[in-house]
Amino acid sequence: MVQMNSDRMILCRRIFFLLCLLLTAVQLCAQEKIVSGQTACVPVRKVSYEGLAYGPGEKMYFTMHYKWGAINTDVGHATVGLDTVTFNGRKAFCCKVYGRTTKFYDIFFKVREDFRSWFTVDGHVPLKFTRDTFEGNYEARNTYLYDWSAVEPHIDADVYSSSKGQRSLEIPLTKCTYDLPALFYFARNMDVENVVPGRRYPMTFVIDDDVYNVYFILYGRETIKVKGLGTVRTIKFAAKLLAGEVFTGEEDMMIWISDDENRLPVYFEAPIIVGTASGRMTDCEGLKHPFTALIEDKRK
Repeated sequence: MVQMNSDRMILCRRIFFLLCLLLTAVQLCAQEKIVSGQTACVPVRKVSYEGLAYGPGEKMYFTMHYKWGAINTDVGHATVGLDTVTFNGRKAFCCKVYGRTTKFYDIFFKVREDFRSWFTVDGHVPLKFTRDTFEGNYEARNTYLYDWSAVEPHIDADVYSSSKGQRSLEIPLTKCTYDLPALFYFARNMDVENVVPGRRYPMTFVIDDDVYNVYFILYGRETIKVKGLGTVRTIKFAAKLLAGEVFTGEEDMMIWISDDENRLPVYFEAPIIVGTASGRMTDCEGLKHPFTALIEDKRK
């Protein structure tokens, strides 16, 4: 029982990192590659504001699940929402990501995650990012301000954790560097037809004071059933996980996004050191485009 409680605590403490990876799963512009001697992001569609895959008022709801032996239970919930705001006199999007453990798992290890990101509606330039994390007795806070006007563009980062204290630092910034929520929305305009199935595409994202490098692989199209949502036509990806406290680093996380104009992340699954964790979209509202990938709607 002691070991089981310990495993549950580890799971709860890092379960919402899966949400971060869910956001990175379709981050096709997080990274750089060399094309004809020049640096370029992996391709996304160049569209106007009207043609974006998303718009203000969109909201997605997710449930996190854990399976290990006889344990087969939901352990947390998350919401991802988008609105428009005025940021330093210019129109911008503001994304809010909020995650928490269920009331039952609050007893073992209470987790609250609050990510917020501001980025321009034209050109999708990141402006600001904040993170507030509470995991049992552990606390972490990030505040990023993007300085694009500097001779050497960088992120002015204020980073706090209960284990390391307060730190201020500069994080190198390129045109393909994003925080997780901003990158997620940018990448939803990906040009899937120009992504080669089976090829490894590197990804880079920043959180806390670290820069992470992973990769993804496009597998192709697949129709799946998502509990509580229904039957969905999807595009299937794999993302290489980082070895550490929860993940083995030896296997990939699988991600399925809706095969329509919305590019919604409807399901993901990942092996962890003890058991398997997964996440599923249970509902959504305020979509900019009809949810045509949803063949059978179980929400009705």
